[in-house]
Amino acid sequence: MGFRVNVYAVRGVLIDTAFHDVRAELAAWLDANRPDGAIVTHYHEDHAGNVELLAARGMPMWIAPATLTKVRTPDSILWYRRWCWGAQAPLVSPVQQFAHPSLEAIHTPGHSSEHHVVWDAERETVFGGDLFLGVKVRVTHPWPREDVRAQIASIRKVIALNPKRYFDGHRGLVRDPVPQLIAKADWTEETVGRIDALVDRGLSDREIVRSIFDGEDKWSIVTQYDYSRRNYVASVRATHAAGL
Repeated sequence: MGFRVNVYAVRGVLIDTAFHDVRAELAAWLDANRPDGAIVTHYHEDHAGNVELLAARGMPMWIAPATLTKVRTPDSILWYRRWCWGAQAPLVSPVQQFAHPSLEAIHTPGHSSEHHVVWDAERETVFGGDLFLGVKVRVTHPWPREDVRAQIASIRKVIALNPKRYFDGHRGLVRDPVPQLIAKADWTEETVGRIDALVDRGLSDREIVRSIFDGEDKWSIVTQYDYSRRNYVASVRATHAAGL
């Protein structure tokens, strides 16, 4: 589907576990490099797809309690995600707790409710999971799995760290990250405001998608609207009434 996933090794720590279909390659890398532990940013199968592989080997992991619950009983996923990544094996092995003195997991909800980024303060570096992805991301998973409005606050939280380097889960190294993060937060905030205004005028989600985004794109159709612009609008609408 033209996607790629990045996992990172820093200070002897593996950040994320990639997707299930590359478990053999990951196992070979683990054998060759023997990291001290791992940090998992969130539960999606392209990031947590091999937590059971690591746990079965006795590798300690930092994993948020909500993420741990998710990976014990993974969500059912549609065909396009199974085709692209493979369906992850549920976590059944015990997890040994892990912490690293130089790496801090920071809660950054939005892309998922338990999403975290990893902050290396000494090196002024963020490992951002799926927080960034790009400046003008117009598609999301359905609400409440993804919360567009919450993403804005999470992005601004990372901007406040003033990172010199930023590594994205899919785009790799994001050069000059602070201006790009600011651009994403500003664009998302503006877009949410425009959607809010159309919600107040009584427009339907379909009408708002046409007005704001000029309709759906091909990937929305391919994913049976599981990853779509209408989900983006629905997320904004869901939080509009509560004023969140």
